[in-house]
Amino acid sequence: MNAGAMRAEVGASLAPEDLARADMYALLSNLFYAPPSRELLALVAESEPELGGEGAGPFASAWRSFKAAAKGADPERVREEFETLFYGVGRPKVMVFGSYYLAGFMMEKPLAALRDDLAALGFSRKLTAGEPEDHIAALCDVMRLLILSGAELETQKRFFFTHLKSWYPKLADSLARTEEADFFKHVGRLAAAFFDIEVASFDIAD
Repeated sequence: MNAGAMRAEVGASLAPEDLARADMYALLSNLFYAPPSRELLALVAESEPELGGEGAGPFASAWRSFKAAAKGADPERVREEFETLFYGVGRPKVMVFGSYYLAGFMMEKPLAALRDDLAALGFSRKLTAGEPEDHIAALCDVMRLLILSGAELETQKRFFFTHLKSWYPKLADSLARTEEADFFKHVGRLAAAFFDIEVASFDIAD
């Protein structure tokens, strides 16, 4: 089942705030996986997230900054920035893999634990996938699919707390401190603000 079909199928059964969460995870996954297209930048520049009262405060501020950055962005320059940050010659300037932040190295124990959890949840890696499963884009996509599939909140929380919570602030900080990050420092700030809302919401739900 493709993502569009899944979203249509569960749209009537999920609360609007959960659909909004899934959409935000999808946006972040796309932004970290590949340079945004001109069409995506234009869409962001004209859109508003639907997170209700939870969208106030730091998230609202991060979204306004992100929108402004998208509105004035040149797609070619953003593509060059993406490649400089995440795929530079040698070690990338900004790492986007959980195992690096959790263990200090790529392909370490956190990745093995993630693969076990993904298998238990019924997820498998595509044979054509070029990145390890602990790429931030892949983790966001798993969260999106958990939400759209109606997974229990405890299941969503366990995955998020195990594989994202402890290191996403480090990724956002790295983007904020890297001189070459212009557009993507706003992406990092937006991701951190959204993930902070997720942490707070999961804690309230306990």
